[in-house]
Amino acid sequence: MQPYQESLFPVSIKGIVQISDKILLLKNEREEWELPGGKLEKGETPEECLIREMYEETQIASSVQGIIDAWLYRIGAKEILIVTYLMKVEPASSQTIKVSHEHKEIGMFSLNEIAELNMPMGYKTSIGRAVGRVINPV
Repeated sequence: MQPYQESLFPVSIKGIVQISDKILLLKNEREEWELPGGKLEKGETPEECLIREMYEETQIASSVQGIIDAWLYRIGAKEILIVTYLMKVEPASSQTIKVSHEHKEIGMFSLNEIAELNMPMGYKTSIGRAVGRVINPV
């Protein structure tokens, strides 16, 4: 039997925002589309993290509706625990979405468009679960 080894890896909390049948996504430095959100900081709840990160990355105020899922993302030898939540933006019509310095681009995509994007499958699965539909890559 192997001795117990504590696993230490980052936790990233991500939010699914749906506005008029489109999902809000951000393009990162790896040229991948991803959900807004970021690393959980010591002393904050996942919900606090997500509300903070959502505002930092998009300049929109939001609230957390509920957890969708969690999955392990591997980038080379690095592992990150991704936890996704469904978000609510109030009121969506009165807020201007702005991309922060952390990302290259911001976009709103239909589920069919998301299937074709350069994006980790885990995000596509989370989005599909949030909207009750499977998103198969093209």
